[in-house]
Amino acid sequence: MPELSTADHGTSPPRVRIPRHYNAAYDLIQRNLLAGRAQKIAYIDDHGSYSYGDLAERVNRFGNVLTGIGLEAETRVLLCLLDTIDFPTAFLGSIQAGIVPIAANTLLTTADYDFMLGDSRAKALVVSEALWPAFAPVVAKHRTLRHVIISGKDGKGYPCLSDLMKGVSPNFEPAPTTCDDFCFWLYSSGSTGTPKGTVHLHSHLIQTAELYGKPILGILEDDLVFSAAKLFFAYGLGNGLSFPLSVGATTVLMAERPTPQAVFKRLREHQPTIFYGVPTLYAALLASPDMLKREEVQGLRICASAGEALPADIGRRWTELLGVEILDGIGSTEMLHIFLSNRSGEVRYGTTGKPVPGYAVRLIGEDGNPVPPGEIGELQINGPSSAVMYWNNREKSRNTFMGEWTRSGDKYIETADGYFQYCGRSDDMLKVSGIYVSPFEVEGALMTHEAVLEAAVVAHADSDELIKPKAYVVLKEGFEPSAALAEQMKQHVKDKLAPYKYPRWLDFVTELPKTATGKIQRFKLR
Repeated sequence: MPELSTADHGTSPPRVRIPRHYNAAYDLIQRNLLAGRAQKIAYIDDHGSYSYGDLAERVNRFGNVLTGIGLEAETRVLLCLLDTIDFPTAFLGSIQAGIVPIAANTLLTTADYDFMLGDSRAKALVVSEALWPAFAPVVAKHRTLRHVIISGKDGKGYPCLSDLMKGVSPNFEPAPTTCDDFCFWLYSSGSTGTPKGTVHLHSHLIQTAELYGKPILGILEDDLVFSAAKLFFAYGLGNGLSFPLSVGATTVLMAERPTPQAVFKRLREHQPTIFYGVPTLYAALLASPDMLKREEVQGLRICASAGEALPADIGRRWTELLGVEILDGIGSTEMLHIFLSNRSGEVRYGTTGKPVPGYAVRLIGEDGNPVPPGEIGELQINGPSSAVMYWNNREKSRNTFMGEWTRSGDKYIETADGYFQYCGRSDDMLKVSGIYVSPFEVEGALMTHEAVLEAAVVAHADSDELIKPKAYVVLKEGFEPSAALAEQMKQHVKDKLAPYKYPRWLDFVTELPKTATGKIQRFKLR
């Protein structure tokens, strides 16, 4: 089993010591059985509850399904599954068999899945019945794809996962993997363009649980957790799989999209102690007429946010209403989970907090040298959960994974007392009158206006080809677009920020372009 240790009596950064011979799925399952949790509920999905013993048996059965159809160690299986018990079953069952699962975003197009099947050369596809129509037109063209398995009642002419699992043994001997073997892939969300297959190792899941899940989030065995961020998302994978399994907690899964009504339903019915969301969801929840009251979620003790930086006004309003802090942090597909985060009792809204112990960060200027506190630099991370490469993409791999350091593509400022303030993506930064302007700062000011539900700011050239900020705004219900309201919002930003930062143009839109994980795609607005 992995061990968390600190050298020099706790003065050195924590380090997770992982044995050479190690299988991530076997560890996450066996640690709970050895702790006597076989009867404890591991997952609650829309159809029922499943104990740790049930989960162990399902994982074993799925491993037997894959080996029974002839899949060998190190081959790849594409998983496109809604958040039900079948996701942890297939994900962990693949890993325990030494087969590499690729967790695919469930909200993409046929063209995206066509690309992933070709790029990964997956030999099997496990797909939820509801998602099959997006795959049906393209599966026949991929000669490397030998097997299709449907999660659901109607196999569409292919075998159903439930039927296959009934006919195999509940016992399975884990593959003899090492901590440095390829374990799973995640495709990047595409907030800056084409998705990239991001390759992670067996050691990475438990690293994030030991370094962030336990000490920063404070997850415990008696917690009940609910993540609106889905399991296919790196953030959601930690929230709903590696973190709760690392301590024996219970997880609520939701198959449908995280609308405010769907999220409120789970929060009220299941009374989770930990809730994970993304900034756009928190904004939508606060704007909903059905917004929770504190007495409705008395057990809720902590919330987390990632995916994009959390506007300060949203964090403050959430805490004022519910008395619960949101721990805003930043992670990435490349780093697997959060490496920079606020802490309970030390939350400073408008910042992403401080480095998670076990991770080091630095801000690098345009000259390639570190910048001092107070100056903008590109965030780079040194940590044990960094992916090893992008599959089939040597150039982008070399540009992102630089030895011990991983480039995030995010711009930050470090304050004098060590907090980090998000400024935007490297390719989103504006230079106005020779001075860098953070689009996120302007968006944050707009978000404090009573009529604004969402805002995005991008660079736009004026008639003299000089760059100025342009804002796209989604209004809350009850407000109507008008020239007068636009001028009022411009003045609102002027009153809050240096005057040169205000948006010279302001367009009202019904929605902002986003990735399926909720990140605003500013490159589309540009």
